[in-house]
This record gives sequence, structure tokens and C-alpha cells, in this order.
Amino acid sequence: MDTSFHMSLPCLSIKDTKNFYVNSIGASLGRHTQSWVDINLFGHQITFIKAGKFNFNNPNYVFEGRILPSFHFGLIVDSISWKEIYNTFKDTDLELVTKTTFLDGKLGQHTSFFIKDPNDYMLEFKSFKKPNEIFKS
Repeated sequence: MDTSFHMSLPCLSIKDTKNFYVNSIGASLGRHTQSWVDINLFGHQITFIKAGKFNFNNPNYVFEGRILPSFHFGLIVDSISWKEIYNTFKDTDLELVTKTTFLDGKLGQHTSFFIKDPNDYMLEFKSFKKPNEIFKS
């Protein structure tokens, strides 16, 4: 089944959020008002709703010796797209975090990096060496 996900998140500024996702990430703009915006992120709908100050008190966690943000969302893309996306972002002013390969040589091997958006959300881009292993354990 070919499906898309929808996620709704609070944000501090519609203008800054829209600018980041459309102009920095390359997503496309969907429906929007002054208080919310739909972003088409690789075919998935993320709605950001202006909510003022908010706080997620989730600690980081350690995976394979790396400190990673426990609260994050992201996209799984093929390896060619991942390299193109990473190369696009690596020389920008965006805050790139933790480019690495996880589970190297093991089931579920994947390469990943994170970018922080203007709301302090961490957006992960990941690519599996063998896409059929995404859900295998």
C-alpha cells in the first residue's frame, strides 16, 4: 500500500518554519493561514500550528556510542537521494548533527544525519543499505 503520513506539531513562527522547510529543505508549501501551515515533505503532510512557547523535556539517548535526540522525526530515502540531500545541506548554515553509519555490517545498517529546524525539532534523514531491512530485527 502506498501511503503518506500526517503529523501536526506546534511551532513558534509560521514565517520562520515555512522559510526553513520550503527554502532551506526544499519541501513545498501546502494550505496555510497566519496560524498554521501544511508542508509537503517528500509526499508527507506536516502541519505546523503557531502555539507560542512550548517545551519537550525528552532526554537524549545513546545508540552505538552516539548521543542522539530522543524527540525527532525524519525521512527514509534511497542512498542516491540521501547523498544528494546531505551534499546540499553540508555546506549551508544549517545545523547538521551526527552524520554516521549505524549498525555497520549488521542487520538494519543505515546512514543518518540530523538537521535542527527553527522550532528546535530534529529532522533526520536516513538511508538503509538494504531497504528491505527497515523493520527487521
